[in-house]
Amino acid sequence: MTETAVTKTAVTKAAVPEAAVTGAAVPKAEVPKAAVPRTAVPGFLAPLLAGATYARLLHLLVGWIFMGVILLIYPGTYGLTLGRLVAEAAAVDSALLVLVALIPAARRAEGVQARLLLVPDREQDIAVDPSGGWADRWRTALWLIGRVVLGSAVGMATVLCINGGSGLLAGPQGLNCLLLLPVALLGYGWLVVGAGRLQLAMAVRLLGPSPAERLAEAELRAERLLERNRLARELHDSIGHALTVTVIQAGAAREVGDPAFVARALEVIEETGRQAMEDLERTLVLLREAPEGATTEHPGVDQLPALFETVRAAGSPVEARVDLPAGKLPGVLSRESYRIVQEGVTNALKYAPGEPVSVRIAVQDGQLELRCANALSVGGTTAARHPGAGARKGGKGLRGIRERATLLGGEATAGPAQDGSGEWVLAVRLPLRLGS
Repeated sequence: MTETAVTKTAVTKAAVPEAAVTGAAVPKAEVPKAAVPRTAVPGFLAPLLAGATYARLLHLLVGWIFMGVILLIYPGTYGLTLGRLVAEAAAVDSALLVLVALIPAARRAEGVQARLLLVPDREQDIAVDPSGGWADRWRTALWLIGRVVLGSAVGMATVLCINGGSGLLAGPQGLNCLLLLPVALLGYGWLVVGAGRLQLAMAVRLLGPSPAERLAEAELRAERLLERNRLARELHDSIGHALTVTVIQAGAAREVGDPAFVARALEVIEETGRQAMEDLERTLVLLREAPEGATTEHPGVDQLPALFETVRAAGSPVEARVDLPAGKLPGVLSRESYRIVQEGVTNALKYAPGEPVSVRIAVQDGQLELRCANALSVGGTTAARHPGAGARKGGKGLRGIRERATLLGGEATAGPAQDGSGEWVLAVRLPLRLGS
């Protein structure tokens, strides 16, 4: 016997209770509950026992009752043949239902009722908004007419089944017909199931969101997704910058040990942390969709000097030249430019600490140009060998910068300078549109 067979035999014996091996009766309490099979309802009977089937039957009978009430008012049931009765009732009911469908609130009322009684798989498949145009009104009219026609058919079938069944049972062959009663009930039950499913399909088709509503909903989801991505970039840039400055300042303070330097480092950490908390609060306000979120201000290019001071305090000299026109930059362009520069100097602090950082912001040929450069040399080595260099090429920060530039119709590049100056250069070009 192989080792595998021995192991399998040992496991099998261990899994069997000792009482079963010795032949003793296994106590009833030790039998797992999951091992006791439950009596399952046959598949063809399950829809007949579902509560949704009878809720849909009620919805169908409401349409039949509407037709019956109108029929009693006009044209009545006296002295008319069945064909003429059906024709006149259909004409009167259709005219009334079309007039009702012209009321915008009728679509909302039908949608609410359909959600409650037709029990759709997803409530979103049946709209509860008022009619937004003539297309919605005509769809509502078709729904009302179809609902009354289908409900009337089911109602008449119900009456025929009740009258026919009672007549047969009361006749001389009633005992023999009693054996056919289960078959008749089963057939009627499946008629109700089929009619309810057809009614639900009609509701989804005619009361569901229109193509224009679906397009508007898709656009709204896309806008929300873009907003979430923008907020994610805001958090990454602001909190990432704050953490980078904090870590560098704390490490430098520990290494230097100079009380004055330590005091200055703690001051920078405090200020950076406060700014990060403000950025976080602004983002949370937007996430909560609070009314004051619309008036929340975001940092712009006018706050770049404070950002550069933070970088200088972290130990990296910054040479900044901001040459902007006298006109004020558009708000979105100012905010995005600040975030782009913030990510650029944060990368410089993270991957080339202590190295000089050069920032240039200017307008040329109708475009706003942002350039952030720092030396590739890091402690006698090059950034190509530095662990962070690979991260800068495809990290979330640079990807976020490219996304910001693309959304504004511009472009962004990052990498070693092509002129052999030994610098890492982040260059962004954004179309400039002056205004408020």
